[in-house]
Amino acid sequence: MKNFSKSQALQKRAQQATPLGVNSNFRYWGEGVTPYVQKGKDAYLWDVDGNKYIDYRMAFGPIILGHAFDEVDDKVASEIRQGVLFAMTGELEIEVEEMIIKMVPGVDMVRLACSGTEATMHAIRVARAFTGREMILKFEGNYHGFHDNTLWSTYAPVESYGNARSPIPIPSSSGIPRPLGQLIVTLPFNDRQAFERAMFTYGHQIAAVITEPCQGNCGAILPQPGFLELIQQKCAEYGALFILDEVKTGFRIGNGGAQEFYGLQPDLMAYAKALGNGYPAAAFGGKKEVMSIIGHGVAQGGTYTNNKPGVAGAWATLKILQEKPILKTIQQRGQRLMDGIDQILSEAGLVHCMNGYPAMFTYALGVEKVTSQRDWNASDKDLYLKIIGELIERGVMPDMDAREPWFLSYSHSDKDIDDTLTAFREAVRESK
Repeated sequence: MKNFSKSQALQKRAQQATPLGVNSNFRYWGEGVTPYVQKGKDAYLWDVDGNKYIDYRMAFGPIILGHAFDEVDDKVASEIRQGVLFAMTGELEIEVEEMIIKMVPGVDMVRLACSGTEATMHAIRVARAFTGREMILKFEGNYHGFHDNTLWSTYAPVESYGNARSPIPIPSSSGIPRPLGQLIVTLPFNDRQAFERAMFTYGHQIAAVITEPCQGNCGAILPQPGFLELIQQKCAEYGALFILDEVKTGFRIGNGGAQEFYGLQPDLMAYAKALGNGYPAAAFGGKKEVMSIIGHGVAQGGTYTNNKPGVAGAWATLKILQEKPILKTIQQRGQRLMDGIDQILSEAGLVHCMNGYPAMFTYALGVEKVTSQRDWNASDKDLYLKIIGELIERGVMPDMDAREPWFLSYSHSDKDIDDTLTAFREAVRESK
């Protein structure tokens, strides 16, 4: 058994200073079992007890190149020596925006932000301003940040969502004003009929339909063929804007993200995570006609939107993505890992389905297919977590949350994949 005594002591100390002893609820695994980190390098991290892991959490997805990636860190170090923050715009910011426009089809203009939450929040405001409408349509299980506009029907028990024909929007936290529920429509992901009914009923009141291309916080559930295209079509038909939340998929499943992958043309897009390889960088962008209203009666800003560490981190990351076969390498290794896990589960006689992309994937146990949070809820989450616990004991660390995908980076080697599969086979054998 691994020794976690220092993590346990640090948790008790941290709980005197911050709620739950962590700075995000997602980092809390429970009393006495929450790990505390010492350092990370490449595809590995070490906790404060000195335990080493192959990391598949990758900071919830931002680490696309690897921890402490020298080319990125060197650029950041050189830039911050010239100042960290200014009340003026610098050339490096413009270059980052130009790179995003070059890499992502459909992005004509960009504004920078500091987090995915900010990016989606700003995109929704712009959509409301552009359309003159207030209602937002989102899908159950989709997570679009911690702002009150969309933190509905995200983590609640699916039993509370009501019938799929007439879903009930459920706030995902105390403190969210209930009147905001009058401005949101929630639907099961991938339910074409429910979506068409909702657009027929509310389409001319809806400012925007916002969706992740893949349910990044709900088992990496993929869109069914034609579903994203249907959203795009109906938004155009009813004059609503299509917001594609690429906070997790952007610069991870392709240099042009999911819109390039699926051939989409959203009106607005949100980015963060892999954009800066861990530095606080985010952005939202879209069609010039839509983005051009910012600054003309439409407010958007932030003191730290041009923070030099984030901007320099994004500049270096995007440059590397354009110059090297980063995502192709991740795709190849991720596919081998997915195939290996699939084979091990099949050989063990465990009913399952693989979900997601090679760069961010997971699996659901006890079910043969999942297309929405309602389906995923029937999966065997207890067995999933038991396997994850055994993996952690063997030095492999996915997230201790069945909703979270496994994230790969460019630094994950073929040997890391081999070692992970060996550990996974042992973990499954021990957990059955």
